[in-house]
Amino acid sequence: MATASARHILVNDEAFCKELKEKINSGEISFEEAARDHSTCPSGVKGGALGTFGQGQMVPEFDKVVFNDEVGVVHGPVKTQFGYHLLEITERS
Repeated sequence: MATASARHILVNDEAFCKELKEKINSGEISFEEAARDHSTCPSGVKGGALGTFGQGQMVPEFDKVVFNDEVGVVHGPVKTQFGYHLLEITERS
């Protein structure tokens, strides 16, 4: 079974999600800072870290990105029933 480690930032607004992504990609703020300061998910206090999980454990939109897209890059906004996510895959096997 495929596993991955990822971190994410969850916000309610797509435009704000895009703004955070630009700030992270430009180096203005780190992913961890953005997660701590802005994520509505409890994982925000850990810099957005979700730990290791298996394929099928997360919502389908999340899974699709985590198990198919490039590792070490900020992806998103990814819309789920929870809101808008920025995702960074930290490891995948």
